[in-house]
Amino acid sequence: MSTYISLINYTQEGITAVKDSPKRLSVVKRLAKKMGGKVKHFYLTIGDYDLVVIYEMPDETTMAKFLLTVGAVGAIRTKTLTAFPEAEYRKIIAALP
Repeated sequence: MSTYISLINYTQEGITAVKDSPKRLSVVKRLAKKMGGKVKHFYLTIGDYDLVVIYEMPDETTMAKFLLTVGAVGAIRTKTLTAFPEAEYRKIIAALP
């Protein structure tokens, strides 16, 4: 499983219907599970981004399909990062020439 971090902002449509956001999150969690992944952590944030979500997904293709499906609703805009856990980070650094 790969880890991904999404930095999320509500669109105008999303903030207008912000009270529906918990229901949308439940749908997103079910979709992630259906696609073989998981929403590991969810945070409401204050600052440049409205939400931060950490996911596990089988691969980048699955994550891309997932993000496109979620984004098509129109309530959020995402910036997503691939995250490497410490053990993998250490392997990458150790393999440098």
